[in-house]
Amino acid sequence: MRGTRVQGLIRYLYGPGRCEDHRNPRIVAGFRSPGELEPSLLPDGRRDFRRLEGLLNQPVALLGERNYRKPVWHLPVRAAPEDPVLTDAQWAEIAEEIMARTGLARPGDEDAVRWIAVRHADDHIHIVATLARTDGDRPYVWNDAYRVRDACRAVEERFGLRKTAPANRTAAKGTTRAEMEKARRQGKPEPARVVLRRQVQTAAAGARSEVEFFDRLRSAGVLIRTRFSRRDPEQVTGYAVALPDDRNTAGQPIFYSGGKLAADLTLPRLRHRWSAADPDRDPRSADYHPITGRHLSARSARAFLRKIARQAADQARTVEEFLTRLERQGVIVRRRFSQIDPAQVTGYAVTLPDHLDQGGQPIWYRGADLADDLTLPKLQRRWNSLEHGSAEPDLTPEERQAFYDDAARATADATAQLRRHLALGHPHAARDICWATADILHTAAAATGNRHLQRAANSYDRAARLPYGRLPTPTPPGNGLRTAARLLALADLRRNDPIWMAIALLTELIALLDTITELHQTQHREPQTTATRTATGHLQQLAPPTNAPADAPHHPVQAATPVAVAMADFPVPWAPVNPAAHQDRQSIAPSPHRPMSHPHRRNRPSR
Repeated sequence: MRGTRVQGLIRYLYGPGRCEDHRNPRIVAGFRSPGELEPSLLPDGRRDFRRLEGLLNQPVALLGERNYRKPVWHLPVRAAPEDPVLTDAQWAEIAEEIMARTGLARPGDEDAVRWIAVRHADDHIHIVATLARTDGDRPYVWNDAYRVRDACRAVEERFGLRKTAPANRTAAKGTTRAEMEKARRQGKPEPARVVLRRQVQTAAAGARSEVEFFDRLRSAGVLIRTRFSRRDPEQVTGYAVALPDDRNTAGQPIFYSGGKLAADLTLPRLRHRWSAADPDRDPRSADYHPITGRHLSARSARAFLRKIARQAADQARTVEEFLTRLERQGVIVRRRFSQIDPAQVTGYAVTLPDHLDQGGQPIWYRGADLADDLTLPKLQRRWNSLEHGSAEPDLTPEERQAFYDDAARATADATAQLRRHLALGHPHAARDICWATADILHTAAAATGNRHLQRAANSYDRAARLPYGRLPTPTPPGNGLRTAARLLALADLRRNDPIWMAIALLTELIALLDTITELHQTQHREPQTTATRTATGHLQQLAPPTNAPADAPHHPVQAATPVAVAMADFPVPWAPVNPAAHQDRQSIAPSPHRPMSHPHRRNRPSR
């Protein structure tokens, strides 16, 4: 923290505190010996701070106009509740380590900044320094938080304290005390920053382009403010979001930029997701990752294509514009031309990449196969008469269930691929799977409205990001998870599907999170391991549904046991593991006239 006046800070540290919790305040370390710096007592029992304030302010006065705007550097350092109570000498060693690693006061530097460390409780100290060297120079404090984090991790190892996370920029921006107090006064369960982060993450997981991303935010009731380039006024370089009911004292909405929500929510990093939306890009490039039909059933593929076709038809006014919009959404389009006029398009058929039949041929869907009002003649009549789109519901309950089942298959495939990377000793190849898991958690939570899924998505947030804001290279398993997330995002989120529809998906998500926990343990990433375990715990709290239909399949959500992990490894499971079926298979002995399959040969499922 930075401030302007050291006088008020010193008086607060030696005062009773806001809750009368300051006990025996004293200096335990500083630029001189603690006894020499300790304020003396006046005859009336009060402290005389004038000498200490003068010593700290002398270098600041020497700098004059070259001084920092906020020259007071304040750092509270607190131990965890389960840590042992440290002595004054140990706290002094911690303070000296922090000042040395930040470069503010290295050992033997007689011209370093002047500082003190005040202790007025058993579990923490306050380090106060003035950012001015006695030789007339200003100290370098840019990115000092990362050097402070390195110092804290060093003393944690030295004194056996609870280990905290490194400053690798994987954590989201934390809420301030003022934001939490404001939410408490207004009776809101969460601060505005947390709500906006979740809505932005959910919109990004379900969008395939920048336009769709902003449309999803607007439909969720979020206020958006875009930032334009100074050189090119038509180029959008950033954005900020706000809640309609979150306002300042002047009555204006409080906006948060994407970078203030999380490191991977800035507009340049979000555009990494949508690089395929540019039709001029090479489809074979590493950044091209459209919706894939690899894990989609025929019912899900038809429902998805119908949804995309309706959206394109609502935005188009000509046949070519309609077909071009479909292609920009990653849909493969086959045109049918007139036999009389070869230049006239009389029909169309669509499919998705990797959506193949058992013979490896693409599965095509004509406009009539999608819906009666999506044939080309009816679309042309609608555009000519300027009629609005169909008001019929796009998804039936069976199609919504198929979305969840396909998402479960994609999750099972990602789990198997992740285990393969671990077995081969290539944990870094699984980064994209970890990143894409956050997408499916957020969209599943939004589709079901389940609080346990929402808490799991929030808890897993840190485990999804790579250190220092790096973005992973897209992989087929990661694209499969993103496809599943976009499928769930296509559903009407206001319906809040019953949780029993997602039981198969929840079972596979628990297995996936258990494997990701093992991955982070292998890489010795304690914060990510803790985040994944917490998310798994929230999913395991999902109780069996009490309001499910009588004919709804019941699959209790349980933690993945070693037996279940082994059963789900090879071949890739295309349905939740069924222990009864596994016992039935064990009871059937192999025929002596039928050769056993090779143990390393995977049987590919039919598509």
